[in-house]
Amino acid sequence: MGTQHKSAALPLALAYAALIVYASLYPFADWRDQGIAPWAYLAAPWPKYWTGFDFGVNVAGYMPFGFLAAIAVLRTRPGVGVAGAVLRATAAGAAIAFAMETLQSYLPSRIPSNVDLGLNSAGALAGAVLAAALERFGAVAHWHRTRSNWFVEESRGALVLLALWPLALLFPAAVTFGLGQVYERLEAAISEWLLDTPFIDWMPVRQFELEPLVPGVELLCVMLGALVPCLLAFLVTRSISRRAVLLPLVLVAGMAATALSAALSYGPEHAWAWLSLPVQVGIVAALVLGVLLLPAPRRFCAGLLLIALVVHLSLLNQAPESAYFAQTLATWEQGRFIRFHGLAQWLGWLWPFATLAYVLAALSRRTRPA
Repeated sequence: MGTQHKSAALPLALAYAALIVYASLYPFADWRDQGIAPWAYLAAPWPKYWTGFDFGVNVAGYMPFGFLAAIAVLRTRPGVGVAGAVLRATAAGAAIAFAMETLQSYLPSRIPSNVDLGLNSAGALAGAVLAAALERFGAVAHWHRTRSNWFVEESRGALVLLALWPLALLFPAAVTFGLGQVYERLEAAISEWLLDTPFIDWMPVRQFELEPLVPGVELLCVMLGALVPCLLAFLVTRSISRRAVLLPLVLVAGMAATALSAALSYGPEHAWAWLSLPVQVGIVAALVLGVLLLPAPRRFCAGLLLIALVVHLSLLNQAPESAYFAQTLATWEQGRFIRFHGLAQWLGWLWPFATLAYVLAALSRRTRPA
């Protein structure tokens, strides 16, 4: 029997499944029984109107899930075999697609489609076949050996967070790399929930008005926002030389994601408009600090990461949300990208807190007796 391995593919597959649920059922409002069987769409005729973009998105949208699910099966259930991994991953993708299309029958704003179901299932199959091909060529085993050489044994959570960081940056933020800016939105949501209830009087009233960050504080936020994922990578990397390779790669990935966000939101000509002088200095400062911290012990990196996260979140939540948010929604292609846009916003809100929880758990494990 093959040996089971802990794989980052499993939590990534689960996270991607959550992405599918979010994109398929957004905005999660106006649920109602529309007087038809929820599976009636299975017998519907071929749609009159369709585009190549719609077909491509429905296939491509499920390919990552099929790929990750197949990799997860291959790494955690090696005895199943390649064919079994493809079958399980495809079945899981088809089951999710069926559930999403069926639930859309209760959402007036969504139209369930048997064509979408077939394309989604085909996408999951294509992703699983790609994973199987990589397994045949030894790429999966090579990645596992590379991961074992580069990263410590308990690195799965950190690798998942690092993979999600560029995606979280796709939603425009008030400050570059400023993830976790939730105070203003949370305050408004709680006020709305408690409105017209006696509990609204219990809600504390903010005594200060949120003000945009001055350039010096913005520089500090940029530096901390860029340094946090670098420290997270240091926390699970085995050697100084490998840290030296990952440091610029993490920063470049963050800059590329931010440029892509600006290009998609405001147009390609504004892709680098966010790269102001405070941002440039903040990135360079993060790079310099990262170089100085290359030989730092992992436990020291974890403690510094906690401090950087807390300070970053504290400073960031003293500033208002981006004034360009309404403009972004107006210029974004609503029909094609708005659900992904909202998901990226949720990632941007939650990523720092998930990282905080991960580091605290890692420190707790390290304090246990050997």
